Amino acid sequence: MMDISTELLGQNLDNPLMNASGVHCRSYKELEELMSSAAGSLVTKSATIERRMGNPEPRYSATPLGSINSMGLPNEGYEYYLEYAKKHDYKKKPLFVSLAGLSLEDNLKMVLAFKETGLPCILEVNFSCPNVPGKPQLGYDIEAMERALHKIAEAYGKPFGVKLPPYFDIAHFDQVAEVLNGVELVEFVTCINSIGNALVVDTESESVVIKPKNGFGGIGGDYVLPTALANVNAFYRRCPKKKVIGCGGVKSGNEVFQHILCGASIVQIGTALYEEGPELFERVTKEFQEIMQRKGYNSLKDFRGKVKTM
Repeated sequence: MMDISTELLGQNLDNPLMNASGVHCRSYKELEELMSSAAGSLVTKSATIERRMGNPEPRYSATPLGSINSMGLPNEGYEYYLEYAKKHDYKKKPLFVSLAGLSLEDNLKMVLAFKETGLPCILEVNFSCPNVPGKPQLGYDIEAMERALHKIAEAYGKPFGVKLPPYFDIAHFDQVAEVLNGVELVEFVTCINSIGNALVVDTESESVVIKPKNGFGGIGGDYVLPTALANVNAFYRRCPKKKVIGCGGVKSGNEVFQHILCGASIVQIGTALYEEGPELFERVTKEFQEIMQRKGYNSLKDFRGKVKTM
């Protein structure tokens, strides 16, 4: 009997699939569509203190190998998602809430607001917002990230997770893992956000394809799968007491299998969900189960983190 369920912070997911924060999760309507889908869980749009319209359009463009975007954190403000969390049916699916304060003070205010409710939603603090003009990614300032994590852990007092940008150097894997392992309440890490500050150019128009930041934006889709798998595996190996949520380059059951093989407990889908809609979760789940069946695996633990090296 095949069991594709997974677990995080004592909450069970029927399957390991969910949306990536930022995709199909800004409004109640979109969140409810995820609730009605075959996804095992869902996460809200990364919230700021105040409602944000985001960057000017066009700010997303599909490409032959994925997508480029510079959204600028359009969201309804954290109180909107707090109200949604109060109405959510936790017996049906766990709910992750993504927070992306533009300052440490903002993040502390938001985590305290969620703490006061006592809700069982799972907080994912986003340290990787590459597309807000003038704002650097906290995930690339390791000392500032360490200070922030300790402050957030002290304020919240409950387990939470962190969404990270992609890292490209072994030394950075080591340094960030040391910081994460030093904060016991960080229970999971989500790897990765989009690879920031890429540029896509259209030959015929001789133009960039998105408006903000002179066309610079984060890329997702096929482009990022190898980088995402590397980050998942790097933190799976270095943070044995924490779980990893994989994100990047997932469009079928094949990539889900690869993420879990590299150590992911849950797998998020971004670009493909944007292009296909929530119906994709049923297709991807079926493809993933077919791979497991073909390989004779009955549960995720049979192969999680067991990628072979040469």
